[in-house]
Amino acid sequence: LWLKQDKDETMVRLSTSLVFLYAAAVHVQMAHSFAVGSFGMFRPQTSLRVSPSLRGGGAASTSMSLSVGSTLDKSLELFERKDGNTNKYTAEQLFGGKKSVVFAVPGAFTPTCSEKHVPSFITLHDDLKAAGVDVIACVSVNDPFVMMEWAKAQGTGDKVLMLSDGNAKFTEAIGQLADKSAGAMGMRSNRYAMVLDKDMKVELMALEEGGYGKTSAEAVLAFIKGA
Repeated sequence: LWLKQDKDETMVRLSTSLVFLYAAAVHVQMAHSFAVGSFGMFRPQTSLRVSPSLRGGGAASTSMSLSVGSTLDKSLELFERKDGNTNKYTAEQLFGGKKSVVFAVPGAFTPTCSEKHVPSFITLHDDLKAAGVDVIACVSVNDPFVMMEWAKAQGTGDKVLMLSDGNAKFTEAIGQLADKSAGAMGMRSNRYAMVLDKDMKVELMALEEGGYGKTSAEAVLAFIKGA
């Protein structure tokens, strides 16, 4: 009887120890999962690069921004929806060997973009061409279908290329990605206008700081004529 009791007590102690060890292992695993899931520990993070100065929708040049004298990466891609197809073009295909004006807007169908910015380039299309411009292009972080419908609404025809940067990769690469979450727009482009020479070197990089005027067709034409 004594031997049986001692054996039973030993088994109880062993069982209790195993339960304790199992509980400790579960606790450690739960703590690790919580840290990974809640705080992103031990997990590589990937995200769009946004300068702190651009968070909240501000517009400012950053160390990553394309600037006067630098050259646009010829491999960057933009999209155009036309004739039932979504076409992908590299920057070199669009702008290489051509004097180009590229302007960007925060969003298609938004008031300033629709009432002032795009119309200014339609109105001064012939003047810009006479001043030596080969290509006039509008870029926005919108999908190709939206840009196609906006082009129809604006009546751009062949005067302005309406290019989609739906994944914001072009905008991010040139340092003009901005957080427009305050206006329920998410990640968008700053409003800018740049002039590229035939080697895709930047001659002008104009940025708006909350208003409109520096990036208008009138301002771009004045720069080209005075350059």
